[in-house]
Amino acid sequence: MEYQLQVKQNIATLKHDLPTLFERDISYDIYTQNIYFQDPVNKFKYKFNYRIIFWTLRFHAKLFFTEIYFDVHDVHQKDEQTILATWTVRGVLRVPWKAKVFFNGYSNYKLNDNGLIYEHIDTWDRPPKEILQQFLRR
Repeated sequence: MEYQLQVKQNIATLKHDLPTLFERDISYDIYTQNIYFQDPVNKFKYKFNYRIIFWTLRFHAKLFFTEIYFDVHDVHQKDEQTILATWTVRGVLRVPWKAKVFFNGYSNYKLNDNGLIYEHIDTWDRPPKEILQQFLRR
């Protein structure tokens, strides 16, 4: 019963935090201290580093983009120990030709026995190099 309540809290928190992750910090209460994170360009462990990646995302979003959005399409419990979030990143780069970035992805969040997230793996629909090519002038 407590486990399922924690899972519901995780889903509610993710639905609240993810759409504005480029604008404000997320809540870290739903993650374990030794959370493991991986995406196509990063791989690390521990909540301190997890906090840094989100700070870095906000910093670079403000520095390099005139507009940037994290559109959340769905967040649900995929199975007993997994939450799945599907999303799109879209934005306009701060360059004279206003290059646009757009890519889809999904996040798999693995849950421990207490329902806290101990692993966050992001998958993108394209390799990072292909996403970066969107910034080049056509």
